[in-house]
Amino acid sequence: MNQPTRLAAVKAHRSFFVAPQIPESLRGLTRLAENLHWSWDAQAQHLFERLDPAAWERSSGNPVECLQMIDANRWADLAADARVIAEVHACVRSLDEALEHPGWFQERTSSPLELVAYFSPEFGLTETLPQYSGGLGVLAGDHLKAASDLGLPLVAIGLLYRQGYFRQQLDQDGWQRERFPQLDTRTLAITDTGVRVAVDLAGTHTQVAVWRVNVGRIHLYLLDTDVEGNTPETRTVTDRLYGGDVEHRLRQEIVLGIGGVRALRALGLAPQVFHTNEGHAGFLALERIREHVTTGASLAAAVQLTRAGGLFTTHTPVPAGIDRYERDLMAKYFTALAAELGCTLDDLLALGSDGDTADGSRFNMAAFGLRMSGRSNAVAALHGQVSRSMFAHLWPGALPHEVPITSITNGVHAKTWVSPHIDALLSGAVHPVWDGADRTTWARIRNADSHAIWFARREGRNRLVGFVRERLHTHVLDQDVLTIGFARRFATYKRATLLLNQPDRLRRLLLSTDRPVQFVFAGKAHPADEPGKSMIQAIEHFARELEVSHRFVFVPDYDMGVARAMYHGCDVWLNTPRRPLEACGTSGMKAALNGALNCSIADGWWDECADGLNGWTIASADDDPDPARRDLRESLNLFAILEGDVVPTFYDGDPPLRWIARMKHAWATLGPFVTAARMVKDYTTDLYEPAAAQARHIDLALATELAQWRAHTAAVWPQVRITAADVEHGKASATVEWADLHVDDLVCELAHGRVDTAGNLVAPTVEQLSLVHAAHGRAEFACTFSPSSAGSYGASIRVRAHHRALANPVDSGLITWSN
Repeated sequence: MNQPTRLAAVKAHRSFFVAPQIPESLRGLTRLAENLHWSWDAQAQHLFERLDPAAWERSSGNPVECLQMIDANRWADLAADARVIAEVHACVRSLDEALEHPGWFQERTSSPLELVAYFSPEFGLTETLPQYSGGLGVLAGDHLKAASDLGLPLVAIGLLYRQGYFRQQLDQDGWQRERFPQLDTRTLAITDTGVRVAVDLAGTHTQVAVWRVNVGRIHLYLLDTDVEGNTPETRTVTDRLYGGDVEHRLRQEIVLGIGGVRALRALGLAPQVFHTNEGHAGFLALERIREHVTTGASLAAAVQLTRAGGLFTTHTPVPAGIDRYERDLMAKYFTALAAELGCTLDDLLALGSDGDTADGSRFNMAAFGLRMSGRSNAVAALHGQVSRSMFAHLWPGALPHEVPITSITNGVHAKTWVSPHIDALLSGAVHPVWDGADRTTWARIRNADSHAIWFARREGRNRLVGFVRERLHTHVLDQDVLTIGFARRFATYKRATLLLNQPDRLRRLLLSTDRPVQFVFAGKAHPADEPGKSMIQAIEHFARELEVSHRFVFVPDYDMGVARAMYHGCDVWLNTPRRPLEACGTSGMKAALNGALNCSIADGWWDECADGLNGWTIASADDDPDPARRDLRESLNLFAILEGDVVPTFYDGDPPLRWIARMKHAWATLGPFVTAARMVKDYTTDLYEPAAAQARHIDLALATELAQWRAHTAAVWPQVRITAADVEHGKASATVEWADLHVDDLVCELAHGRVDTAGNLVAPTVEQLSLVHAAHGRAEFACTFSPSSAGSYGASIRVRAHHRALANPVDSGLITWSN
């Protein structure tokens, strides 16, 4: 019997690129494919799919690659179809309208803002450009899309990772394995600008290429060290997102921060505001300081000039999540820069000192980012409280609420994440432009037809079931069963396995004959996170149990496409972090816009948005010092909610009117708040415009004055004393000796309010005392006040350093209290 001949793979002798031969009448397709606006334009996506459905599927929904796969015969057919030509022209007109039509920002005619530079180590724009690992990158991508929609003058800087983030597979034992396929830039919506900048990496001259990605009207520039002429070692600096060791991470951050500023200059861009999305890009401040020093500023004055337009956003609720670098490593990479700045290495390292923490010997990127930025923010109200507590030591003497870290709660780009059916529903029931609509407009959803809502919800669930079956190649899930989703990075604090604490109760939910529940899980663990991988393995092992495998699934290789299918199809979005370790957690926002109801610990954004009716809140036992007992207590409450409320409400009627009423209430209360349109507007009015105004106001003379004032005041501040303080019967007075200062350098204040059992002031009111008399280095101050509440009450007097150019009242960090 003849055996079939097996052909060996043949390597190409030479490789080259053949551009697609797109007919002249369809050339607009190239413009559409090369601007990522298509990723939130349903009409453009439909057009690309219609060109060649098979090519669209093979390209995984990548327009650039899809166009390359269409053959000459198909192009001829398309060019002869008047409807296709008309649709191409319509989509091009829609793109032009999106790029040129005045947006929200163009109405702000008196705004001082001219340009923001937004730096981030990752950008999640579309799964076809895999330059993201999780929430931080997806947030950055949504920020750019919303900025485009609003017409905000913004440019972005990131790194081009030639291998992106890893692709995930599970082996036969359910253990995560990683693959790192090389990206082909010729199949991506990315353009080489031809610009090259240089950075020094420990004495190695490294060329950095600058690529451009068009995100609507926003330009994102990605930096790439895989440049001919670089050493083999430096060519791999931008190989993988969050890959390599500590030194590799440091090199990436040098390229991102220092190389990013140099790229902006080479492109002829001069932003007023530099927004650092987490500490990874923090070294941009050193390059900006260097620029000022080379034009004649002292190091201290250059710091003040840099801080004026600086904005730092922290996403980290625990110190362990912050990048820190040992002195020897910093010396290797920054000794030459210190010499260029005219300072010692110790002077430079002091800018990133931890302060009084145990790790004070290491360079702390968060502390550096906060010190080098006149403004900073956390990403949810609760996260703001956590951050002010975590970084309070950087502003000694400040009251907890005065620590200058505000909060702007994250939001999500609605058009990217909402299904076509829900989009049509909201467009009809709320407003044609419902993304960014106000509360009054969103309230119209309460009058929407319940049957129409339930139809759209079922359509999303049906599509999710089909998606999972296709991905897993097996017949799982049911289109009419309550579907609960959990999809995110598998970090231990997110507790993906909390449900497994009660396996028997979980099985009863899954196997109920009249009111069953099904769960869909997805997510990746960092390649070095063994506990996170163990959680994935535990989920997968449970999913492989024969009796429950049809209703409990793990979908591998999580990306934006998997996430989108889950947001569209899940009825409940589950979130179980250990409070308060979730900075924001925007996945629940995306699910909520699609009509899913959140069931979550009161952490991140849910802590400020839950009202008891727009979802369910799992009772948090964060006062329990025993982690295992805490997990058990919280899992018990979770199952009580599922069994006692979620399941009965979902199955109460067809359609279930009580469930739909909750959906309407969730949309009405959350819809106006959770969008990136609201978030970017908040950044603009609360942070970008004030930073731009300050950057415009401060010049070299004022920066020099402020720097000299800071140095002198800090030197003599130990001699500033409150020699007398008296508070009684609604009157307060104090005598202050100010040493070698001027009385205008001081502000005397009274803090008064309730006291706790330890005698500490609780959220006190702060009032300024008036100057009564000043002479010979001594000043007397006084004021009257009214207690703001009854009960145990207290007061204390303080004096703090003051200068008109300080970014905030406690910015100097020089405060002396009477007690």
